[in-house]
Amino acid sequence: MNSVPVIDTERTPSAPETRQVPDYDVSTPLDTDYYAVFADVPEADRAFWSRARTFAEESLDELTEAWDKGEYPLHLARRLGELDLLTDAVEGPGLTPMSALAAGLVNMEISRGDGSMGTVVAVQGGLALRSIALFGSAEQKATWLVPLARAEKLGAFALTEPEHGSDSVGLVTSARRDGDEWVINGEKMWIGNGSVGDVTVVWARDEHGDVRGFLVDQATPGYVAKTMTGKGSLRAIHQARIVLDNVRIPLDAVLPGTHTFKDTAAVLYATRLGVAWSALGHATAVFEAALNYSTQRTQFGKPLAGFQLVQERLTVMLSRLTSMQLHCMHLATLDEAGTLRPIQASLAKYHNTRAAREIASLGRDMLGGNGILLENHVVRHMADIEAIHTYEGTESVQALLIGRDLTGVSAFK
Repeated sequence: MNSVPVIDTERTPSAPETRQVPDYDVSTPLDTDYYAVFADVPEADRAFWSRARTFAEESLDELTEAWDKGEYPLHLARRLGELDLLTDAVEGPGLTPMSALAAGLVNMEISRGDGSMGTVVAVQGGLALRSIALFGSAEQKATWLVPLARAEKLGAFALTEPEHGSDSVGLVTSARRDGDEWVINGEKMWIGNGSVGDVTVVWARDEHGDVRGFLVDQATPGYVAKTMTGKGSLRAIHQARIVLDNVRIPLDAVLPGTHTFKDTAAVLYATRLGVAWSALGHATAVFEAALNYSTQRTQFGKPLAGFQLVQERLTVMLSRLTSMQLHCMHLATLDEAGTLRPIQASLAKYHNTRAAREIASLGRDMLGGNGILLENHVVRHMADIEAIHTYEGTESVQALLIGRDLTGVSAFK
């Protein structure tokens, strides 16, 4: 009769010593600048860039964990304000002067660390702060500009609606006069800081059909905001779906400089170049992760960097990245000179988000299975690029804007 072996589960059997899985350092910045595009950045601008770099490096691990859990670390958003990194070159009383180049470098560097924090810069400074600086009254500016810039207060920009995204010009949220108050009704969607902030710039149509901006305290009765869940991108910032049900605000809560959708568009145009810089930051992170990994990962007896196919892919990625840098740097020069056309910013956004997607795809593939691990960061950037490729105007909308400029013929109608 065959005996059945008895396994002693209490005894630790001797076994060959197992090799540990290596840790790859893929997040060390390499300052990739093949054409020396940033060689002559002025010291004042470089100081902003340096503070952004420090923030990105110090917060990286915490943000990776927050992204994984879908949590919004508000203290890091406030830290950006403490470091004076939120103004996005907006001018106004009490705001630290920042050049267009410095604003771009901050967008790039913060996004190189994490896209959710890059979106904080876009929402807080690029949209909310800019709306008030451009169109607010002197009293509104005195009340809000500095607290928003310092992130002592968090702001939101509510334009997109459930049925009006790319065609936001068709917004149906309404505002009517009722005695000494405005009464606002409607719904908004994808509103960053809309459920965790202090003030929301709500865009609505008045009784005359004019598009106006309104400052709505998020604690106002009838303002109901629910944080959106289930996102696969920008997971470390909260966006909200907002219902405005007979929200009553004082007459002086309107931004007096707003009258048509052209005013809304002026804010959007100003932030579009920031998206191009953000895409550059994401792409830089992915390219440098792939380059770092290729020198550390050994397969078939030699580093990946020694394979022809890997070198060819790195070259493709570098060519795209360098083109992105040139777009951003040249348009920052035009912006600083006051000659930047909005449609030029559209082309930069169109080009850079497309290029960033390509770089992310190649980089993720180069890391193989390790490319889907959050600890190696590439897949997080890959997912976040999908969001910036869409917001501030989808690829298709940008193409139609550019096409109209080229041909003189509108394809929207």
